[in-house]
Amino acid sequence: MKFFAILILVLIAIPILAIVTLYALSYPSFGQYPQAEYRQRFEQSPQYDKERGIFVNRRPRLLEEMRKKVMTAKGIYDFFAGGLDKTPLSLLPEVKPDMQEFLKPSPNLKVIWFGHSSFILNFDGKIILFDPVFSGSAAPVSFMIKRFQPAVITLEDLPKIDYIVISHDHYDHLDKKSIQFFQNKDVKFLTPLGVGSYLQGWGIEESRITELDWWQNLKVEDLEFIATPAQHFSGRDGRHDNQTLWASWVIRNSQHNIYFSGDSGYDIHFQDIGERFGPFDIAFLETGQYNERWKEVHMLPSEAAQAYFDLRAKRFFPVHWGMFVLALHPWYDPIQTISQLAEERQINLVSPKLGEMIIINDDYKSENWWKDLIAPKAN
Repeated sequence: MKFFAILILVLIAIPILAIVTLYALSYPSFGQYPQAEYRQRFEQSPQYDKERGIFVNRRPRLLEEMRKKVMTAKGIYDFFAGGLDKTPLSLLPEVKPDMQEFLKPSPNLKVIWFGHSSFILNFDGKIILFDPVFSGSAAPVSFMIKRFQPAVITLEDLPKIDYIVISHDHYDHLDKKSIQFFQNKDVKFLTPLGVGSYLQGWGIEESRITELDWWQNLKVEDLEFIATPAQHFSGRDGRHDNQTLWASWVIRNSQHNIYFSGDSGYDIHFQDIGERFGPFDIAFLETGQYNERWKEVHMLPSEAAQAYFDLRAKRFFPVHWGMFVLALHPWYDPIQTISQLAEERQINLVSPKLGEMIIINDDYKSENWWKDLIAPKAN
């Protein structure tokens, strides 16, 4: 009976996916992937496989190996029908951020998390926005992958942004609506190789975009941005996978040093980055949307904990959770699991509510605000 249930679900899923794809093809949110002339810019990249015309990870066939585990009847069945408590029963607690307080000069870093991987950082007076996704969904069509709740503030509520850092081109990290809001703003963009093509297609001038390969940097006065490795993949339409690069980021000056993982499976690059650029004041590490079948591209919590130590970070800020359903685990599993690991392994965890401004110093104490939202049986 289970076999027939899986078969029926697969037969239902295929036409649904076909319809969604055809519907989505009429939407410009896919963006402008790099054309042949554009791709000449990064053909010398060590990450670029010229024969296949795609970017690859350190293990170049890793994604093919992963897909063998994912694209099974059971894997497809679980993806569409598996998992419990994937969305919260009520709105997650949030704090309306005080942007005037956020902008006040301080010797400490200040950060506000907006959910998933979107956050804003006051880095010694420079305001940096990471992977901004303020739309109602993280998909090419609005009825798919909807937010748990509206963003705690609107794009119009944001202060003046100096830099926007993008980790890769997936919808939960690169949002057309959010990017176009800055079309006529005095903002600079930093992206991995190829991602600037989307931005240009959405009206951002090429002069405002800096594309970097892994280990390349941009230095502006005392502030340095360094694109560093990640283990992931890219693509927005199912037909042009891995034609843009994915990256993590190091941002530092003479006073502070931070790391943002973007999306990544666990590999030796965390140790390499820690040795080259650590220790870090804080590491914003992917902690969510994981599964054993696709751990090559999304770390399990135990791996994220190890990445924290590899990086030689002083604080662990979990991101990539708390706003979208992209995996089978309960919505609270990422933060609950990493919190338990933090106690066991003496990890200095930073876990604010949505919109809550955090000053990065030794006075901050994490609180388990999510505990009251978990059903008793889950506890």
